[in-house]
Order: sequence, then structure tokens, then C-alpha cells
Amino acid sequence: MDIATLTIDRVRAGLLAREFSAAELAGEALRFAAAENPRTNAYLRLCEERALDQARRVDQALARGEDPGPLAGVPVAVKDVIVTRGVTTTCASRLLENYVPPYDATAIVKLEAAGGVILGKTNCDEFAMGSSNENSAYGVVRNPVAPDRVPGGSSGGSAAVVAQGTAVVSLGSDTGGSVRQPASFCGVVGITPTYGRVSRYGLTAYASSLDHIGPFARSVKDAAVLLGVIAGHDPHDATSAAAPVPDYSAHLDGNVKGLKLGLPLEYLKHLTGESRDLLLKAVDVLKRLGCEVREISLPATDYAIACYYIIATAEASSNLARYDGVRYTMRAASAATLSGMYRETRGEGFGAECKRRIMLGTYVLSAGYYDAYYLKAQKVRTLIARDFANAFQQVDAVVAPVSPFPAFKLGEKMDDPLAMYLSDIYTITGSLAGIPCMSVPCGRTGDGLPVGMQILTRHFDETTMLKLADAYERTN
Repeated sequence: MDIATLTIDRVRAGLLAREFSAAELAGEALRFAAAENPRTNAYLRLCEERALDQARRVDQALARGEDPGPLAGVPVAVKDVIVTRGVTTTCASRLLENYVPPYDATAIVKLEAAGGVILGKTNCDEFAMGSSNENSAYGVVRNPVAPDRVPGGSSGGSAAVVAQGTAVVSLGSDTGGSVRQPASFCGVVGITPTYGRVSRYGLTAYASSLDHIGPFARSVKDAAVLLGVIAGHDPHDATSAAAPVPDYSAHLDGNVKGLKLGLPLEYLKHLTGESRDLLLKAVDVLKRLGCEVREISLPATDYAIACYYIIATAEASSNLARYDGVRYTMRAASAATLSGMYRETRGEGFGAECKRRIMLGTYVLSAGYYDAYYLKAQKVRTLIARDFANAFQQVDAVVAPVSPFPAFKLGEKMDDPLAMYLSDIYTITGSLAGIPCMSVPCGRTGDGLPVGMQILTRHFDETTMLKLADAYERTN
């Protein structure tokens, strides 16, 4: 079996036709992942025992004549910020190098209940802080399309394993574009659902009001199936929405005639080169499919970077205060006093990017600066959300770039944090507004580097977003 070309439908058909068993598929997928991982460093660890146990449960359900679930036997990878019972979850940080969670995240429970087989945990930027996956304590991840380039961040490992073919689908997390940007850089589909659509219970907190769990896949349909599995209300998460979850894949009929699409002027004014050309070609395809495209304005966009990095770092400063050497983290061996233990544990355990964001967040929350920075950023966030609300009175969806550029070279932006932060300029607005957004591949540059098109829709209208992405994907 060719693991790298499998889809959810192909796995299900093969199991039902008895071409292979779930255990055979899991064994082959684990071997393939182990063989390919040295090229990318996308997996931090494989979960062989857990994967084979789950695969045997799928086979037993099939033998009893039961429906094994929509993800039956499907090899899945999970970002290492999502906790997994009995499997080390490090958040790509030395602080948690020996942390073994006593429970599963809700998304993991739902995934396995649907028959999914978790192959392993994927590499990421430490505590999900980064745009290139170069901030992991366990080494950089390489883009499988171009190994001298980054896969995007912070969910670069989850995007890379799908692009490489060592997992059929995967889970990542998105705070300001950490699913969509890696999806664009690696040439796969990535979805950031509406805030509250997928439970955050068991997702290690970076910025609680911005964090999402979202799927990666090689096709829109596979991404839609995985989203449908993990979505839904969860009593363990107070921010989880009770909105009903449609059967997303049932709406993928290729018919988008009559949809009104908005092209934001603010997103295009600084977009140049092949990324712009590929996006506009994709827009032309949507026009030929019967969509009406009009220019719109999102005037608060220019303030989004500053707004995001104030809110996100402030929440990170609060959330990461729990990693202090007292409970479940590593502890500095040389500390002689309690205060010394705090300082030395955090100094040794956190990487440079985490320290940068914690310090910035602590500063904007400090006395005398809260009103000047944090409170003002929250007001700007409201303006950004209002821009989208006004836009969706005119259009059904917004089409935009994902990144100003394709995947950049390893090390190219590490010495310039501001340039790195600007790579998120097109994704953070959707995150601040809490609306669903996704990246779908829309072509490659002359150097063969993938470029993604971003689609954004109203709160809880993932159906329209997926219909549009699927219709476009069918043309390619």
C-alpha cells in the first residue's frame, strides 16, 4: 500500500474490501514514518503501542460487523501541544521533556472514537510560539517540498507529515495563523475553525482567547471529515460553542455559482510577485465557477500586527507563569532558594522566542501600561471584528493571501523577529475576529514552492468556506 497517496475514503474502502487490516496499515504507516522522519524532523515521537492497540480495536469492530467510524484505520498525527494520555507531551520545550499527561484532550477522544489511529506527536515551535518551526528545543523542521526551507509555524510538523505523506491527516493548533501559514508553505489544506467550534480542552494554552485546534489534509474533503469529527460542544471547555455541527462533506458538491466574494484592498496593496499572481489567477478561476468578486475594505487591518502581538503576548505571559519548576516541569538542579529555582528553571527551560514574548506580555500588563497597550489593543480587536461583520453584509466569503511570500529559507528571518512577525500579517485578522478561515493550495512559484489561498467566512459558516475551497480544488 502506498501510504503517501491514501485518503480517508481509500482507507475505508480498503478496510471494508478486506484488502488490508487496520493493524497492517498502522504497522506499515509507522515503518514509513520512521524511515522518512530523518529528512524533516517532523515527528518528535511515534506512538507505536497506542497506534497498534487502536488499529486492533478497529479490526475487531469490523469483524463484529459494526461501523468502525468515519476515520476507521486512518493514520493521524497530532501536534505536541495537544495532550495525549500516557504519551509524552513536550510542547517542543525542555521544560516539559518528561511530562506524561494523565488525560486525553477532547479532540483526541473524539478522534479515536471515530476510529482514527494516532501515529505520533509532531514537532512545533516551543509552546506554539513562532512562524517557522525553528524555535523547537528538539531541532528545526524542514519543509518536505524544499528541505532548505521552513515548513511554516508553529504547526510546521503537522503540515510537513501530511505533505510528506507519512500521515493521511493531522491536527495542529492556530493562534494567529499557525495552521494556515504552514498549510500554504507545504502545499496542503489547513483549517482554522470558528473560535469555540472545536474544544480547547487539552490544548496547552498559549493565548486562550485566540487558540484553536484545526485539521490538516491533502484534500478539502478529508479536512472537512476530520473537522466534523472533532467539532462540537464540550462541557469541559467553557468557551466551547453549542452550535450544531453540519455534515460538512455532504455539502461539497462543486456548486458555488452566485456566491459573492470580497477581495480586501488592504491585503493586496503590499502583496507582490508570484504570490500575488497566483492568488489573482485563483480568483479568476472562482469567477469562472460563477462567483461574483468585488473589492472590499477592512480598514483596521493596518493595526492588526500590533494588536495581535500585544494581546497574544499578554495572555502568554499569564498562561506560561505556571511553568515554574514546582509541579510538572523540569527543575534547575543548581538552585539553592525558591526564588532561585523559579529564575533558573525558567531561564534554562524556555527558549529565546518564549522569553521574548513573556517579557513583552508582562510589560504590556504592568501598572501604567495596561491602559496604554492592552486595553487599546482590545478596542482595536473589536474594530477588526466589526470590519469583517460589515464585509459579510455585502459578501458571502472573503478571499485573501495567506502569506506575503512562499516558504523562506531556514535561518533567513531568525535574527529579525519583526520581519518574522510580519509573515502573519494576513492570517492574524481572522484569528482576532474569531471567524473560520482556511488555506487551500492555489499553485506553485517558478521555484516549485507552494502558495495558498485563504478563505474566510462568517462565524460558524465553515460550510460555505469548505464548499468554495472544494469547488476550487476540483478545477486543479
